[in-house]
Amino acid sequence: NLEAMAAMTVLSNALHRALLRTPAARAGGLPSASAVASPLARDATPRAFRLAAAPSPRGGGKGRLFSRGLACVGAGGEGEPAAPELDENQVMLSALDIRAGKILSVSEHEEADSLFIESIDVGDEEGPRTIVSGLRPYLPASELEGKDCVVLCNLKPRNMRGVKSHGMLLCASDKRTEGEEKVEVLSPPAGTPVGERLCFGGFTGDLPEAFGPNKIQKKKIWEKLQPELKTDAEGGAKWQDLPMVSSVGQIKAPTLTESNIS
Repeated sequence: NLEAMAAMTVLSNALHRALLRTPAARAGGLPSASAVASPLARDATPRAFRLAAAPSPRGGGKGRLFSRGLACVGAGGEGEPAAPELDENQVMLSALDIRAGKILSVSEHEEADSLFIESIDVGDEEGPRTIVSGLRPYLPASELEGKDCVVLCNLKPRNMRGVKSHGMLLCASDKRTEGEEKVEVLSPPAGTPVGERLCFGGFTGDLPEAFGPNKIQKKKIWEKLQPELKTDAEGGAKWQDLPMVSSVGQIKAPTLTESNIS
């Protein structure tokens, strides 16, 4: 089918590029890209296949060729290249800079009874970010301090009653009980490095570069994606049927299932 043909084209081209890095390339007589993809060429060029499937030099996960998939490079199964084109939703998902973080401290906003001011480590070289959230009516500061969390990092900074907020702390919320709303901070699985960029659909090898805050705002990326970002029946964070994951596993809410995420 067309998808398989497209995948084979990606495979052939990548292997041909890999051949250019072998000693045989310097001797001339390189085979064509289509020949490289044949079983005979596979036997004749083992080093080229190893190079094509080698881990990215930027680290993290499966080979650059055999790991394309869904909204993150690295989501595909071993030896199963996916179609090279991403659809509009996958492009938007990969534009988000969502990272694992840790809440270092929490203080009450002096000008707003509903706001907390959090200092959150998201792996920035310049140090922790200041993020303002509306969690004060729902969670005590003592429960938040020291907690692993998930942060949307490439939103434009917002002035929240005199304090500039540099991102959004992602939470699950449930309003199904009349007159009561429950809110929980999303948690990455234990062992997820602080600052690791998360993705939808599988393990992250090399993600495309995230959009800048201005582009996120101009194209209304978050506004388009957020309505379908929810927890499933087990509390796992998903966009439609694509799980939000780190290199360790799926992001989850502690107890809230089938709830909105924002």
